[in-house]
Amino acid sequence: MITVTDTALDQFRRLRRKKNDEELMLRLGVKNAGCSGMSYDIKPERTIGTTDQVYEYGDVKVLVDTASLTYLDDLTLDYSADLMGGGFRFRNPNATHTCGCGSSFSTTPPAP
Repeated sequence: MITVTDTALDQFRRLRRKKNDEELMLRLGVKNAGCSGMSYDIKPERTIGTTDQVYEYGDVKVLVDTASLTYLDDLTLDYSADLMGGGFRFRNPNATHTCGCGSSFSTTPPAP
């Protein structure tokens, strides 16, 4: 399960309005990068993939591919408008280590 706060949903809705595209969905994923081993990947998306888990929050669909879901299950996505480094924030209970900026993390490898 992925939880997206109202603040994060509102920010994504603002992005959709700015792009004048109410059909955009929010894709969350992970990639091998960053100082802790993996980094979060967040971007607008127009297509639902065959391996995507879809979470619906009213008019916002959040997509997570099954490979990323292993690392993002129980994640909470929030948004902060702090003057110093505002943006989307990831609270990931699966992360065993995070970098100082919070954009990369590592986990214990999933059981086979």
